[in-house]
Amino acid sequence: MRCAVIGAGAWGTALADLLATSGHDVCLWAFEADVAQTINERHENIRFLAGTALSPALRATADQATALDGARLVVYATPSNHLRTIARAAASSVHREATLAVASKGIELGSMALMTDVVAAEVADHPVVAISGPSFAAEVAARQPTAIVAASEVAEAARFVQDVMSSGSFRIYTHDDVVGVELGGAMKNVMAVATGILEGVGLGFNSRAALITRGLAEITRLGMSLGARAETFAGLAGIGDLVLTCTGTLSRNRSLGVEIGQGKTLDEARAGKETVAEGVVTTASAIELAAREGVEMPIAEMVYRILFDHYPARLAAQELMARELRAEQDA
Repeated sequence: MRCAVIGAGAWGTALADLLATSGHDVCLWAFEADVAQTINERHENIRFLAGTALSPALRATADQATALDGARLVVYATPSNHLRTIARAAASSVHREATLAVASKGIELGSMALMTDVVAAEVADHPVVAISGPSFAAEVAARQPTAIVAASEVAEAARFVQDVMSSGSFRIYTHDDVVGVELGGAMKNVMAVATGILEGVGLGFNSRAALITRGLAEITRLGMSLGARAETFAGLAGIGDLVLTCTGTLSRNRSLGVEIGQGKTLDEARAGKETVAEGVVTTASAIELAAREGVEMPIAEMVYRILFDHYPARLAAQELMARELRAEQDA
């Protein structure tokens, strides 16, 4: 099948390589012309997925219309804050029968829209599927067994993505709770920043376990206020992705949090990095969304204060622990 992957960061490259290795005709769009060139000439994405040998069948281009030409599956894997602009720029080039899969994770700043809503607004009249779950790009590219979720309100579209993208090392389950799947994928990055901060200030495993568990409670509260189902957050796109991103050494969001916990400012922690820690933008979006929904999210609020208001990271745990005592399963 002709497939296009829009976004040649580590995640987009890994997904494109997976599809190409499975025998699909894949073209990967890269914003950076040098990335497309090295993929075509050296079969490696040196900037974003160095050290991984890519399928010789994978083609790359810096022209989005070329990548989209004839594609029946389009996978969007751009940074969340650029997704709308990129999707809009080439919407007219998307094949009329294409199914759109959204691998970007986040909440759009300002509109507070989820990523599938962004794509659906900009590329109208196509079935849209969210793909999310515990999946480090490097491990997917190395063909380590990975399981994720494809969620859509159109069951046939979710099954289509499942059939096209699944392989011997990449197992996809279908789901119909798009909001829950997307919110879990977005909010786990905020909690990963929080976990990194916790580690950076020198706290240990007890603290990390408490943060992950209470972080999940916050995510679930916000999700249910938006119409998601609580059980979704007990699955791959919820607790699965949350645990991976909060504990894995490959997590960009956790690593950024560690540096901030050790005393760096946000600008200092971001400096010189090619890759994007989505949790930073998502923290700001999540706080806006929680305020709109009237949902209490003390961990996310603390991350915001540390990132943007220069609140001392070393005081965060003490303040959170001093909050009013309550039942674990309260509303």
